[in-house]
Amino acid sequence: MKFSEMPYNRVDFPAVIAQGKEIIQRASQAKSGEEQFEIHQEFYKLLDHVNTLYTIAHIRRDGNVADAFYEEENAYYDEMLPELTALGNEYQKVLFATPYRAYMEEKIGPVAFKSMELEMKCFNDSLIPLMQEENTLSTRYRKLIASAKIMWEGEELNLSLMSKYMRSSDRDTRKKAWAAYAGFFEDNQEELDEIYDQLVKNRTKQAQMLGFENFIDMGYCRMNRNSYTKEDIQKLRDQIKKVFVPLASKMHKNRQARLGVEQLHYYDIGVYFPQGDPAPIGTPEEILESGRKMYTEMSAETKDFFNMMMENELFDVFGRKNKATGGYMTELPDYGVPFIFANFNGTSGDVDVITHECGHAFQSYVAGKDPIKDHYRYLTMETAEIHSMSMEFFAEPWIELFFGERGEDYRKMHLEDAIDFIPYGTMVDEFQHIVYGNPEMTPKERRDAWKQLEKEYRPFLDVTGCKFLEDGRYWQRQHHIYELPFYYIDYVLAQLCAFQFKIRMEKDQADTWAAYMKLCELSASDFYPSMLKQVGLTVPFEEGCIQKIVAGLDKKLVQ
Repeated sequence: MKFSEMPYNRVDFPAVIAQGKEIIQRASQAKSGEEQFEIHQEFYKLLDHVNTLYTIAHIRRDGNVADAFYEEENAYYDEMLPELTALGNEYQKVLFATPYRAYMEEKIGPVAFKSMELEMKCFNDSLIPLMQEENTLSTRYRKLIASAKIMWEGEELNLSLMSKYMRSSDRDTRKKAWAAYAGFFEDNQEELDEIYDQLVKNRTKQAQMLGFENFIDMGYCRMNRNSYTKEDIQKLRDQIKKVFVPLASKMHKNRQARLGVEQLHYYDIGVYFPQGDPAPIGTPEEILESGRKMYTEMSAETKDFFNMMMENELFDVFGRKNKATGGYMTELPDYGVPFIFANFNGTSGDVDVITHECGHAFQSYVAGKDPIKDHYRYLTMETAEIHSMSMEFFAEPWIELFFGERGEDYRKMHLEDAIDFIPYGTMVDEFQHIVYGNPEMTPKERRDAWKQLEKEYRPFLDVTGCKFLEDGRYWQRQHHIYELPFYYIDYVLAQLCAFQFKIRMEKDQADTWAAYMKLCELSASDFYPSMLKQVGLTVPFEEGCIQKIVAGLDKKLVQ
């Protein structure tokens, strides 16, 4: 079914809660493993229907943040969704205690039960008012960022549409564009500080109500860290500082020489070539058609997937006024399809949507054929991001479709950009550990902590002349920090796995694609470290993994 034809009506939460409680009652009285499993499928079918309607409303609101109807719908869900979380938690307690645990574990897998345990650890009904407040604060941040109206050469642009000018080949244009972009954050600095301060205190209070010392451990439970710990992540951060930051610094020295500048300044962020970074050729519509050609040639599975997406209007990627910034892949469970939301802006980021977000969507499409929904319902983000980031590398043989004669420039830029991300993403994670480990920090102390981390992770960068950056506020543009605490390290873990796939695919493309397909199909049927080993990948926080990756990437760095 086409997205425009999908019906929407507001979820009747009292009716859903009543129906859910009736199912829970039957689940507690199941007379056999078979009956327990049938009731289990029924309960999640109910939740899937609610999530489908909520997601439709969310997508349509993001498509036009000025739409009063869907704005009101989203405010309604901000208030009511915690009640759905409470219902799910009640059901999980019943399922977790089932006398048919062995049968159910055989059917849905041990990952599901471990994930349920973590979900139950980080929720009880007493949190609902705080969760509602947290949702409202996150929405307030999202609306504030989406409200940006920046006048640029007689045109009113949002933050996303400014990216094109912040990466201009002309250095003066970049500097001016950065000033306009940063001006929005400077004008709204008090509100941005206030929102985050309230979020930190809200989440800390939730954690303490559940008996956690602070939000860090609760955040790990929320992120379903079901097979590694904060100590493992600390080991990873230590390796990144010691081994990877020097590689990134070497890459930036090459980039500095290529750009022909004496010092890399903040307005050189994301710029890789003096003549300008490669930009997509063709219209947004032609970019989508190039994506269709690429996926048609890549494999039979990717061909079927992309055609299905196009035929059912499952892309909303064209930039326009009043559209929310950012991009994401989400799912519409009732229809068994993914959906991709983005903002094409004339930069290489448009192609990243066709590769990265389609990597997510393709895995959803593949895993969705598994009748046991739990095998992908509990997919953890550090695994999910491998699917997307690896697809970026699998797409490289077709990259001339999007960039023409600058295809090789794009491949170089893409690799360097991915290398640049590892220290930044790790810094975001350490920043959040500092903040939630010290929840009484003032907004200024948080900004000072960010400035110190930048010296450790991004020593190559000079931020002189931009108050937004000099004040240590760059993190305020990162919506994950506000809305999805502790998510960002998942990108780092995944990128490190994608690097391993890249190094392998250059030796044996067919074997590497088979391993990637296997990982997509495994989805969440096993734990993260085990799945990596099954497809021949090394777990990033294991000693020596980063050194091995750096050795492989160092050979590819050229000026």
